[in-house]
Amino acid sequence: MTKTLIKNGTVVSATGRAQADVLIDGDTVAAVLQPGSTLLGFEIERNVDRVIDAAGKYVIPGGVDAHTHMEMPFGGTQASDTFETGTRAAAWGGTTSIVDFVVQYPEQDVLSQHQVWQEKAAGNCAIDYGFHQILSDVQDSSLKAMDELIDEGVTSFKLFMAYKGVFLSDDGQILRAFQKGAENGAMMMMHAENGAMIDVLVQQAIEAGNTSPYYHGLTRPWQAEEEATHRAIMIADLTGAPLYVVHVSAKQAVEQIAAARDRGLNVFGETCPQYLYLSLEEQLGATGFEGAKWVCSTPLRSRAEGHQDHMWQSLRTNDIQMVSTDHCPFCMKDQKEMGVGDFSKIPNGIGSVEHRMDLMYQGVVNGQISLERWVEITSTTPARMFGLYGRKGVIQPGADADVVIYDPNGHTSIGLDKTHHMNMDYSAWEGFEIDGHVDTVISRGEVIVDDEKYLGRAGHGRYLKRGLSQYLA
Repeated sequence: MTKTLIKNGTVVSATGRAQADVLIDGDTVAAVLQPGSTLLGFEIERNVDRVIDAAGKYVIPGGVDAHTHMEMPFGGTQASDTFETGTRAAAWGGTTSIVDFVVQYPEQDVLSQHQVWQEKAAGNCAIDYGFHQILSDVQDSSLKAMDELIDEGVTSFKLFMAYKGVFLSDDGQILRAFQKGAENGAMMMMHAENGAMIDVLVQQAIEAGNTSPYYHGLTRPWQAEEEATHRAIMIADLTGAPLYVVHVSAKQAVEQIAAARDRGLNVFGETCPQYLYLSLEEQLGATGFEGAKWVCSTPLRSRAEGHQDHMWQSLRTNDIQMVSTDHCPFCMKDQKEMGVGDFSKIPNGIGSVEHRMDLMYQGVVNGQISLERWVEITSTTPARMFGLYGRKGVIQPGADADVVIYDPNGHTSIGLDKTHHMNMDYSAWEGFEIDGHVDTVISRGEVIVDDEKYLGRAGHGRYLKRGLSQYLA
């Protein structure tokens, strides 16, 4: 087995930073040592296969993106990133684990769909991967499948309060699933938007001739997100199930989550880079059809209403616990263009899996979050939230050797002809400049990105059989 020594770097964790050397033996971390330590002998450098000098750089646990949609079917097409292209792009950006969503449409068998996704991913991933399970029509068979999937390491289940006829579950179905989650320890996840309200607003907008991408945002107002978030919290409170609200974008929804947490409930939320940096006015409101690039749900919110500033604040105060991408990429040509003349037909999704670590590091540079909080919200908390901590999300003896060497003095220019490895014909982050750079990415002891070269391979990634959440009170 290959032995690697990372020396002279600053090891950053969720709780602090220190000058330390990291010894990797095979696919795990063997030791974290004080510089110059002779605990393992005087000739440690001579007894390893590879020495990486990380002087002046940060040594952090690999990123864990707990919300991706590779090859997801949606609206007559499917997400443009395969498990191969998407995980390769993730690796370029310092993410070494993803948790993707198995899709179940009404009347489909839950366990059969899980098998389909296992087959899609097997042998194709450059980094390690796990799965959440989407539930649409909650039947007796669905509840039985929840127990069986937990045994397979799928310990979180997502339901939707929107997308009638596609994903929508009614409150009674949600209640039954949450009751099962309270019983078996699963983390219950919610897409919290009031779909009935949205469907009426969309129909009214189109009938009035308001068909541009801008109206995607106007017809999914913050009130629909706040109401659904509150409703999901009430169902969680009634049943005793833990609740994780995905892609929180509205400050009013954050306030609902914060109030529930103040009452002692196991209620958590994630946000995404797009809700921290992008806006209704600047992106969705772009000239002509250009705004289609940023159509996603929940939608980008108004900067004038202060949502973006509140999202950053919520990360500082832990009212929102972590940042995922909701990576669901579509090309403009032949995909987003399906919605020309009717915004409701634009496939919903933004590609970000490659850029999350960089975009959140820019928040450190800009003074929005601390260096330690950067590691916490992009790696440690996702690992804890979804039953991976100890293996992932930390640099400590026995952990998987998923390590990123990040240069704070480097620079990253994001754009289609600059830094872009996702299978898309545009970048939602075109023109963004990052005051930092991912130099080296190590996945389970193997260097997969180094010095602007991709050294990884499809099939390196292994399936992650997850435990129950390690974040519950």
